[in-house]
This record gives sequence, structure tokens and C-alpha cells, in this order.
Amino acid sequence: MIPAPTATRPPTTRQPGDRQPSDRQPTARQLADRYGLVRPGARPPLGAYTRLLWGRRHFVLAYTQARLSTMYAGARLGQLWKLLTPILNIAVYYLVFGIMLKQRQHTGTGNYISFLCVGIFVFTYTRESVTTGGKSVSDRLELIRAVQFPRACLPLAAVLVQLEQLLMSLLVVGVIVLATGEPLTVHWLLIAPALALQTLFNTGLAMILARVVATVRDLGEVVPFVMRTWMYTCGVMYSIDAVTRNAPTAVAAALKLNPGAVYIELVRGALLASYPPLPVWTWAVAGGWAVASALVGYVWFWRAEDRYGRG
Repeated sequence: MIPAPTATRPPTTRQPGDRQPSDRQPTARQLADRYGLVRPGARPPLGAYTRLLWGRRHFVLAYTQARLSTMYAGARLGQLWKLLTPILNIAVYYLVFGIMLKQRQHTGTGNYISFLCVGIFVFTYTRESVTTGGKSVSDRLELIRAVQFPRACLPLAAVLVQLEQLLMSLLVVGVIVLATGEPLTVHWLLIAPALALQTLFNTGLAMILARVVATVRDLGEVVPFVMRTWMYTCGVMYSIDAVTRNAPTAVAAALKLNPGAVYIELVRGALLASYPPLPVWTWAVAGGWAVASALVGYVWFWRAEDRYGRG
């Protein structure tokens, strides 16, 4: 028998550029790196993040103005409450601490009303900046999930809102200080650098709290109680020097180095000619607190940039 012929396949010729079966397909990560693609919401490097934040400065200012416009929109007196609120606060604190507790006799100055006004307004700036800034991320999840922007815009805008409130309140403080016999001196110009340092400190602290509250929202309800406790250690209604005259050295140092007290002292020293001269280290301590808070708060907030709004 003659064996049947076997079918033979014609040899194939590999053309240049043909992919061999053994060639591996590039992974998604390799393709992303090749074409410069990034994951939506990914955290950029710190330098790039800072440039993005600077590029959104107009958004921050517009957002700040929008928040200010709606703050008293439902009240009949509207924006007039910006002036009435601080005046009423002064009246309440003066009744309790100036008259009932007679703290006006232990302040180192005969002008207790001005002493009290400065303490209330300066600390209120820090308190409200930290309280509202701490909730600025957790209360704006819809905005965060809908629009791509550096999340640091939110606590920064919260601080700017309170800064504008403070500038309005300073008009009331200036009138009260002059009406109670304090002269208008060149030292009033020191208010600008003092508030600039305090603004840096407030912004850093607001960013720290914003990340913490965004992670554990219940902590946002605890912040007002912490701030109220802090207020009573800052010499808002009393003189720290008078209270710590016979206190242990460590206690006196802790109260005097307290950042809340330091910024109050700077503004009192600028506005009140009758106030005792400040130690030379007060400005150095204020600058140290401002730089440390701003740097730590900014980096701490940035490190969680890609996690805001995911929970």
C-alpha cells in the first residue's frame, strides 16, 4: 500500500513588527507612566500642590465672600450683626468679670474695658478660625466630590472669613480704646504684624483640625468645649502676671508661652499705652508658634489630600 501523503504547513515568514505570542502586554501602570496619566484625586507632590493652591487663590477669595454674604442672610439686621455681636460679648464679659468678679482691679492697667475688648476679639479670632476650619472639609463633602481643587482651600477660606470678621470688629475696638482715654500712637501699626502671625498660626491649627475631624467627625463637636477651656488659660479676662505672681515657675511659664495668650499680649501692647511693656521675647515666641503651626498643619493636611471625601 502506498501511504497517504501527510499535509504539510507552509513555512511562515515573520514580518518586522509582528508580535510574538510570548510578548507581554504592558500593564496599566506602565501605560499610565508612559503617557503621564494620574489617578483622579491623587495627591500631587508638595511643591506642585502649593502651586495648585496658589492658582486657586481667586476661588478662595470668591468662596470667602460667598460665605460672608450668606452668614447673616436670614437675619433682619443682616451684616449689622458683625458689629452688634462683639458689642454684646463685651457687655456680657464686662458684667461678669469686670463688675461681679472685680477683675478690673488686677490687670496692671486702669483701662479694664479696653483690656477686656482686646482679649475677647483676639481670642475669638483664633477660636472661630479653628472651630469653623476644623469642620470645613467634613461639612463640604458634596463640593469635594463634585469639583477637583486643592482641599486646603477650604480651611484657608474659613480662616479668611474670620479675619474679615475681626477687621470689622477692630473698628469697634478702636472706638472703645480711644473713648476710654487711650491715645492714638505709632505703636498701633504693630497690630498688622501681630495679626499676620496670628493668621498663620490659626491657619495651621485649622488644617490640623480639618484633617482630624474629616477622619472622625464626632471630634468636631468636642472642639468648642476644648476652645472654651483654652480661653480661660489665655488671660482674656484677667492678667496672667497678676495670677501667676506666686505660682510655680513652670505654671507661670506655661501660661505666658501659651500661643493664645501671646497674640493677645501683642495686640494689647500695641493698642494700650497704659499697658506694661512686653518682654523682648514675646515677638520671637509669636513667630515661632506661627511658623511651626503653619508648616506642620500644611504638611499634615496635604498628606491626606487623596482621602478627603472618600468616606
